Amino acid sequence: MSKKVVKTCFEFQFDSMIMAIIPEQYGSKLYSRVLKTDGEVLIPYSPLEVIKKSCHLYASSFEGRKEGTKELIGVTHKPPIVIDPIQSIYFFPTASPKQRHCMWISHSHVLAYNNAGSLNTEVIFTNKMRLQVPMSCGSFDKQMLRTALLKTKIDPRFIQAERNRQILNQRFEQGLEAMERRSHYDVSLDEPFGRSYWSSNRLNK
Repeated sequence: MSKKVVKTCFEFQFDSMIMAIIPEQYGSKLYSRVLKTDGEVLIPYSPLEVIKKSCHLYASSFEGRKEGTKELIGVTHKPPIVIDPIQSIYFFPTASPKQRHCMWISHSHVLAYNNAGSLNTEVIFTNKMRLQVPMSCGSFDKQMLRTALLKTKIDPRFIQAERNRQILNQRFEQGLEAMERRSHYDVSLDEPFGRSYWSSNRLNK
C-alpha cells in the first residue's frame, strides 16, 4: 500500500474515503497514520487534533459535535461524533479521546469485525484491509451500535439545514472571489496609489 509522508503541514482533505486514524509515535511526537480506501497518509498531528481540525473544516467544533451526541443519544464516554452528516462521515473512538493510544474508526467503512483475543478486535474494512484494534469485541460492538443510533437520530431536516448552510457558504465565497476579480477593473491603475496597492497585493499573495 502506498504511503505519503506529510512532515510539516496539514495538507490532506478530510473526506468520506478515510477509514481510520491511528496514533503513531514519530520521534518524540505523536503523529497520525490515516488509512484511506486508496492508501495511507502520515501527518504531524495526533488523532484527536485531526478530528478537531476535521470538525472545523465542516464549520463545526469537536466540543459542539460531542454536545450534539450527548443531547441526541445521551453518550458522554467515548462518544461517537458526526463530522459531516451530508457525506455520512461518522467516527467513533476506541478509547478516551485524550488517551494516546486512542484510534478513530469510520463507522461506514467497517465491513465486518471479529474477536481477536480478550482485548483485541480484528476489523475488516470495505476495501478488505484488516486492522487489529486494541479493544474487546464487545466494546467495539457497543461503539458500532452507538454510532448507528446517532445516525438514526440525525434529523433529515438537520441534514437539509447543513446542506443549505454549505451552499450559502459556497455562494458567499464565490461572491467574494467575484468581487475581488471585479475590483481589479474598478481601480484605476493610472493613479499612483492604485498602482502601488495592487502591485503590493500581488507580491504578498
